[in-house]
Amino acid sequence: MDLREIAALLAYIGRLDPRTAHTDSSTARDQIAQWHELLAEVPLTVQGWDAREAIKAHIVTSAYPILPVDVARKWDAYRRDRLQRHTDPTPAADPDNPTAWRAELLGNRRAVAAGEAAPSTHHELTAGPHPDVEARLRSVGSVIPPAARAQLAPYRPARAAREAATAARQPDALSVPCQWCHAHTGEPCRNRRTGLDGGARGNTPRAVPHPTRVDLAAATPTRHMAAPRPATVAATIATPRTGPARSTRR
Repeated sequence: MDLREIAALLAYIGRLDPRTAHTDSSTARDQIAQWHELLAEVPLTVQGWDAREAIKAHIVTSAYPILPVDVARKWDAYRRDRLQRHTDPTPAADPDNPTAWRAELLGNRRAVAAGEAAPSTHHELTAGPHPDVEARLRSVGSVIPPAARAQLAPYRPARAAREAATAARQPDALSVPCQWCHAHTGEPCRNRRTGLDGGARGNTPRAVPHPTRVDLAAATPTRHMAAPRPATVAATIATPRTGPARSTRR
């Protein structure tokens, strides 16, 4: 700002805050010189910046009279914000001429910081992937592809039944313990048989949970949200694989 703009700005401040107004001409000249010394590089108005708005905000929020350094600090904050939102575009100068290349790069930065040019940002993707890409992601988004999972179903019937129930939005029976065979949460039910002497004669896993366990899961809706779904590749890489605690019952 030049001396005339500084004088107009001080007159504006005097109207908003009479404490800063000076009627003596000598004191007013000294004040104008002081403000010009600190605000010579600060413009009055540029794109997104108005010194009068900064002064008004200070008077509204602070009980102390405004000083020129208050305006200078707000201008520095404005410059930093614009530079943080700016990404240097590739200069049009010949890259084999480093002097011209650097001069154009610094010139763009100065123009952005001074409010003469808008910050240049990276272009971001605004649309989703192509339908073909989405179909590909659905087919390979799991650790085990759907075809391989279907082939493994006969060899792990409990897991297959649990995944089928989850896909059908049915209660996950393994999310609750079994009150019949005392299987823990996450473990399949077992066919427990005892002999005449009371000893265990069988402890084979069941492919289908006990009916009482299914009823208990249906009566506990808050636990349905914990039903497992097929793990994804990203989830397997991000977190270590942990399994349910093994039962020590025989």
